[in-house]
Amino acid sequence: MGILDYVHQFCEQHGLCYFLSSGTLIGAVRHKGYIPWDDDIDIYMPRKDYEQFLLTYHDASGRYKAIDPQREDHYYYTFAKVVDMRTRMVEKETEGYEIGVYMDIFPVDYVTEDLEERERIFKQKKLLYKIRRCKISSNNPLQSRLAYIVYRCWPMTVKQIERKIRRLIVLEEPTHTVCNMTEAGPSIKGCFPAEDIASSVDIEFEGKLYKTMAGYKDYLKRTYGDYMTLPPVEQRVTHKFEAYIKD
Repeated sequence: MGILDYVHQFCEQHGLCYFLSSGTLIGAVRHKGYIPWDDDIDIYMPRKDYEQFLLTYHDASGRYKAIDPQREDHYYYTFAKVVDMRTRMVEKETEGYEIGVYMDIFPVDYVTEDLEERERIFKQKKLLYKIRRCKISSNNPLQSRLAYIVYRCWPMTVKQIERKIRRLIVLEEPTHTVCNMTEAGPSIKGCFPAEDIASSVDIEFEGKLYKTMAGYKDYLKRTYGDYMTLPPVEQRVTHKFEAYIKD
């Protein structure tokens, strides 16, 4: 919550747009705070605001650090995070790369209106993200050991893969559809109308007001279906990690 407060204040001061998203937004709508079994915070930013945020972000106290995947070596993820530097997280995915408790920041990109072309792009980006993960991770992030070895030995550097991903997912010309394109998922189902993020509204989360997209109901319905109904008990799972405050 401290990270979210700081990012909110920074964006307000610098005229940058952000939206509570994903499970955080479901929590705000359904619970007015965290989903009871959730344990992180996700926000979206339009691509131009996302890149401006990473270019200008600073915290004079040194408490919060923004991690830019384009500038951070051996960074496992393909989207930005803001990290509380007083803390340390232990999670399987980032083994070998020390990171603190964080908030995820996902850029939202325009996607083509050509559905066949969109399908091709999603398949290609999924493959590129798998190759990138295998290049960085010392643990096998795939079910297939053979695929892991093939992808790890793929004749491209991580930086080359990242440049290829960027050329694939970043459209300069606006379209009528947007999506978070910085993960192997979401599927094409995760696409939603650009008009949903044309403006922002206030929404309550843990007793405070933050920003989300004006079309948040449409976004949630398209992405999650009946988002107001609680999932079965067996699907109410948390992320696997341990978190510590540094001495």
